[in-house]
Amino acid sequence: GIIEIPAFYLDFKAYRAGDPEYKSTTRDVKKLLTELQKEKVDGVVIDLRNNGGGSLQEATELTSLFIEKGPTVLVRNSDGRVDVLEDENPGAFYKGPLALLVNRLSASASEIFAGAMQDYHRALIIGGQTFGKGTVQTIQPLNHGELKLTLAKFYRVSGQSTQHQGVLPDIDYPSIIDTKEIGESALPEAMPWDTIRPVVKPAADPFKPFLAQLKAQHEARSDKDAEFTYIRDRLALTQKLMNEKTVSLNEQDRRARHDDIEAKQLALENIRRKAKGEEPLKELKKEDEDALPAEDDNTKPEDDAYLSETGRILIDYLSASTKVAKK
Repeated sequence: GIIEIPAFYLDFKAYRAGDPEYKSTTRDVKKLLTELQKEKVDGVVIDLRNNGGGSLQEATELTSLFIEKGPTVLVRNSDGRVDVLEDENPGAFYKGPLALLVNRLSASASEIFAGAMQDYHRALIIGGQTFGKGTVQTIQPLNHGELKLTLAKFYRVSGQSTQHQGVLPDIDYPSIIDTKEIGESALPEAMPWDTIRPVVKPAADPFKPFLAQLKAQHEARSDKDAEFTYIRDRLALTQKLMNEKTVSLNEQDRRARHDDIEAKQLALENIRRKAKGEEPLKELKKEDEDALPAEDDNTKPEDDAYLSETGRILIDYLSASTKVAKK
């Protein structure tokens, strides 16, 4: 089963008014989990790619659907006081296998949720390093303009900050986004990553014994997968172009260089198309040049290379852990 969460939203007005039908991320996810469990899915993948965050309350509430009980996130204020937000409702709503798919644009509340799922060993975290937005701001109005003040910092239940470093996945995918250019760590004077005292005791990680095997199986598949090969080759070409330090001032040379780059991009695209049984292109259009299929919002789930592979990794884990349990 696949659940895509685009943001952590909450209708505060309806919630405060006591409307029993108020909209929220957690309520919607709970409904979808109910439907998926009726369909007897083997596991669930939650897609948090490009989720920039939102309601802190919803990050805590969503965490509560997957853990028995306990702290969900820590907030250290400017005076050093640490507030602990907790799931006080005993019992998890969904206890089945879980994987989270994240990328560099998964930020703030997404990182709080993903960090809690990783610290409680509740889900496999797959994809790319997250944004690293782990601070709390407020806006102070002035006579002319306004001032943004940083008041607090978020920490995971393991005591690690989500600031700067973000959440590191258990299994990495090729990053379409340059982490040196985008992310909290790319900002000037970004507050550093640090740690405070954890609020949960370290527990046995059920995924750890299988990670090496899962990574090996993933790499064996992705090496033969047309989409993953295309993404890696495109990223290699982009990186090579970014590392070029000189540009010819001769117009003829510049045009020849441009044509050469387009020819390489066309060749990569047609290798991918041939592997998928599609007709090759004679030339690239602008949308073809910019397209990277693994994170196209309009791509069907089954055609999304990263989403499909995340499902396969979760199935690999189920298979491996079931065999060990039977022994």
